[in-house]
Amino acid sequence: MRRVNWAWVRTLGGVAILVALLWWLGTGPFLDGLRLIDGWALAAALGIGVLTTVCCAWRWSLVAGGLGVSLPLSTAVAHCYRAVFLNATLPGGMVGDVHRAVRHGRDAGDVGRGIRAVVWERIAGQVVQAVVAVTVLLALPSPVQSYLPVAVAVALAGVVGAVLVVRALPRGGQSRWARALRGAEADLRGAFLARHNWLGVALASTVVVAGHLATFLVAARTAGSTAPLSQLVPLTTLALLAMLLPANIGGFGPREGVAAWAFAASGLTAAEGVTTGIVYGALVIVSSLPGAAVLVLRHLRAPATVARPGATVGG
Repeated sequence: MRRVNWAWVRTLGGVAILVALLWWLGTGPFLDGLRLIDGWALAAALGIGVLTTVCCAWRWSLVAGGLGVSLPLSTAVAHCYRAVFLNATLPGGMVGDVHRAVRHGRDAGDVGRGIRAVVWERIAGQVVQAVVAVTVLLALPSPVQSYLPVAVAVALAGVVGAVLVVRALPRGGQSRWARALRGAEADLRGAFLARHNWLGVALASTVVVAGHLATFLVAARTAGSTAPLSQLVPLTTLALLAMLLPANIGGFGPREGVAAWAFAASGLTAAEGVTTGIVYGALVIVSSLPGAAVLVLRHLRAPATVARPGATVGG
C-alpha cells in the first residue's frame, strides 16, 4: 500500500508542477511546443535516439555480462527501446526499466542478478551524467554557476564520508548489512572492473548524455530560441538534471519547471523554457516509437495459450 501511495504522490507532484505552469504562463507555451515541431526535428530526434539507445544497450550488456547474466547486444537494444517507450509514456519514468530488469532476469534464470544489472547500469549512467553536468555548469555561465563550487565541495565531502563509513563497516558475519556490503563489492568488481568494463560504460554513458543534450538543443531551436549555444547548453543541462526527479508524468513536470526558471533567470523567458521542454518531451516520445513496434511484435509472436478440455488452470 505504501508503494502504491508513493506512486500516486510522484504522479501528483508532476501534475502539480504542470498546473502551476499553466496558471502562471497559460496554455500558449504548451500549444506552441506541439505546433512548432517539424519534420527536421522529428528526423533528428529519431537519429539521435538510435545512437543513444544502442549506447544504453551496450552499457547494459557490459554490466550484465560482468555480473554473469550475459545479454546479446541485439536483445539489449530491443529491450531498451521498449523500456524507453514505456518510460516516456507512463507515469514515473521508471516502468520500462523495471520491466526490462525483471524480463532479462527471468530469461537468464536469475531475476536478482537481472535486476541488479539494470540498477548498476542506471547508477553508472547517472554518475557520468552528474560529472558531465558539473563540468558544463562550471565552464559555462548559468544561474547556478556561482553556487556550484560550494555545492560540489559539499557533495564530494559527503561522498568521501560515505565511503569512509562503508569501509569501516565489518564485512564478516551473516548480518543483513554485512551480506549487502559483500554483495555490492562483488557486483562492482564484476560489473565494472572485470574485463575493464568501466571504460566501455564510461564511453557509452558519455555518448548518451551528449545525445540527450543534442536533442534538447534541437528542441530549443525548434521552439524558436536564438540564444547562443554557450547560453543554451547549461540551461538544457539543468533541465536534464531535473528529469532525474521521480515526480513526473512520462517525463513531463520538473523538466518544464526547471527550464522555465533557468531560461527566465538567464535573461530569456519562462515561456521559452516551457516550450523547449514540451518540444523535447514530444521528440523523446517520437524517438521511442520503435519501442512500440517491439511491444507489438512481441505480442504477435507470443504463443497463444489454449486450455485443453478438462484442464485445470494452475494445475
